[in-house]
Amino acid sequence: MAQFSESADVPDMGRRQFMNLLTFGTVTGVALGALYPVVNYFIPPATGGAGGGTTAKDELGNDVSVAKFLENRNAGDRNLVQGLKGDPTYIVVDSKEAIKDYGINAICTHLGCVVPWNVAENKFKCPCHGSQYDETGKVVRGPAPLSLPLAHTSVNDDKIVLTPWTETDFRTGDPAWWA
Repeated sequence: MAQFSESADVPDMGRRQFMNLLTFGTVTGVALGALYPVVNYFIPPATGGAGGGTTAKDELGNDVSVAKFLENRNAGDRNLVQGLKGDPTYIVVDSKEAIKDYGINAICTHLGCVVPWNVAENKFKCPCHGSQYDETGKVVRGPAPLSLPLAHTSVNDDKIVLTPWTETDFRTGDPAWWA
């Protein structure tokens, strides 16, 4: 009978346990990394502030400062920010020192195009199918069936805060269809 001697090709138990631990750790890390977005999808997002408002963001994702926003703007100007649910929203300049108490969602109610403000004609005109809205976002020409949604705007610590508009639409006297 031949006796078996330890060979250099067979790792000792400590090395084997280390390799098993390393393999298990790698597989576990990859699995958790792949599972994180799936689990995160089912967790509802936290609301903005205590009042449920959303701070307006500029095109780079930075909070919009009211002082800087009003610096080079005149009364009646309309400028886009990222608003509620990330939708593009027009902030309307009331005067050199203030903004209007409402913002206008820029998503056309016909097929969802972003509606630009036409300064020359003093109205919003959809480039996709020709819908037109007045200076407050009320539909004046179709095919869009409804006016543009509104959001409340307020100033908190020099930041523009948008909150959902759930009251009657002041433009039509109808209940807010988007609420």
